Amino acid sequence: MKSTQYSDKVLDHFKNPRNVGEIEDADGVGQVGNPVCGDLMWIYLKVGKNDAGEEIIDDIKFKTFGCGSAVSTSSMITEMAKGMTLDEAYKISRQDVADELDGLPPIKMHCSNLAADALQAAINNYRLGTTPEVEIATSCQIGVRVILGIEKFFGKGVYDIVPADLEELREKRILVVDSGDASLELAMKLTEYTGRVILVTNAKSIPGNVELRKKLKHSDVKILHEADLIEVHGELDEVEKVTIHDNDEDENYELFVDVVIILDYRG
Repeated sequence: MKSTQYSDKVLDHFKNPRNVGEIEDADGVGQVGNPVCGDLMWIYLKVGKNDAGEEIIDDIKFKTFGCGSAVSTSSMITEMAKGMTLDEAYKISRQDVADELDGLPPIKMHCSNLAADALQAAINNYRLGTTPEVEIATSCQIGVRVILGIEKFFGKGVYDIVPADLEELREKRILVVDSGDASLELAMKLTEYTGRVILVTNAKSIPGNVELRKKLKHSDVKILHEADLIEVHGELDEVEKVTIHDNDEDENYELFVDVVIILDYRG
């Protein structure tokens, strides 16, 4: 899907959103915000029981401030989750929502598709009494950002897909760019092959959904917050180092790495 192309389903849910509103006596509330692109979502749940005695989502509503993709994903997930058991609804992923909408533009996939995180936050609020407010921060512009020198090294130390044989990366110095949940999961997986995995993200806090944030916090992945990859360097078709921009200090610095992974960079 091109970066500006929306499916008919996305447009339909944007123009005619389902289950809009607020449940005043909600059993669970989830509020998710992305400070990078400004989207903000609320999910409200009313919980009941089915004939088997399982807890189900009897009613669900949402409020969203954001772009068309944010509205569409919120609307779609309410349609998907209504009537499900809490266990089933909790397993709905961002990719599930995107698939139901017949896809999302690459530049919207990770910054606006936060509905699954809001639903999980609402279920956690009901089950565990956790705070309904969750901040999800991911790289929003990965699909359009220009990274100098990167084209030269595709397939020679730079990957935009998961490498076929992770064993080839054993003991390598690996930089993974935050491009959504799949990249976070890959970074953690790579710690089984090397002790030198760095995740670069422009988020101020640990990125990802609730479960991934917990796992990342206790993983061996080193996270560079408020940072962007801006250039890849090397000689003889081998990556040697990268230039990172520190958005907080507004300065550049270099890291020596062997491998750079930016999932879906070329769409």
